[in-house]
Amino acid sequence: MSQALRIAVIGHVEHVTAGRVAAVPRAGEIAHLEGPRTFPGGGGGIAFAQLARGAAEVHLFTALGNDEAAREVAAAVARIGGHLHAVHRDGPHTRDVVMLDPAGERTIVVVGQPLHPRADDPLPWHLLAGCDAVYFTAEDPDALRAARRARVLVATARRRSALVRSGVYADVIVGSATDPREAGARADYPVPPGALVLTEGERGGRIETAAGVERFAATPPPAVRASAYGAGDSFAGALTYLLAAGLPLPAACERAGRYGAAVLAGPDPISAQLPLTPP
Repeated sequence: MSQALRIAVIGHVEHVTAGRVAAVPRAGEIAHLEGPRTFPGGGGGIAFAQLARGAAEVHLFTALGNDEAAREVAAAVARIGGHLHAVHRDGPHTRDVVMLDPAGERTIVVVGQPLHPRADDPLPWHLLAGCDAVYFTAEDPDALRAARRARVLVATARRRSALVRSGVYADVIVGSATDPREAGARADYPVPPGALVLTEGERGGRIETAAGVERFAATPPPAVRASAYGAGDSFAGALTYLLAAGLPLPAACERAGRYGAAVLAGPDPISAQLPLTPP
């Protein structure tokens, strides 16, 4: 690459507190988080943190509240690096409580509604036209239309509603085959994407295009699985980078699996993410 890539993330960033529990509490029980850690999470936050671990110029478009949680998120994002473009909403910032059971599986309680940027927010949307890639995990169809100005558009399958309402063509839609919010087929979209990528954990995943379906292999998980939180978003961030760098989709999916698997070792996704290296 003769010059640094420019990549943007559009989406929500929560104030996350994650810790271990002996078991997810049943009705009426109390659970105590052990070893709690706080970090800027959510789909936008984790993908942004992964992208910031490379040589690309990375921009984050998001929305923040007006309280201490919002200030902590902004400060944490600044420490990660990159460029933060945030509009402030008049209300508390969204908090997540993540309970990790002994197997590393996560149960998430979201306090409030995720805050997403909108195209009518006073943010530098013109930058998107100069981006090599955008990863979209927001809700506003007009923001998605703005994201389409980038050379490559990757969107999360969990924003299917925005994709349908926008009428936008996405180069790649990425999700998890085991998540009912994300599983599906390319034909589910009125404007079918160039490719639908669905991960399947230790089984790797599949890529559906107009030519058919092909599979990609998984990276072996760590010997001790500490936390599943952020694995899919780290995969998506790495995949966006690799596609922007020109790697063909099947190879990019297989290589991005390394970055998703790395965060399984914990103790939190941002500290466990691997540095991005060019193809």
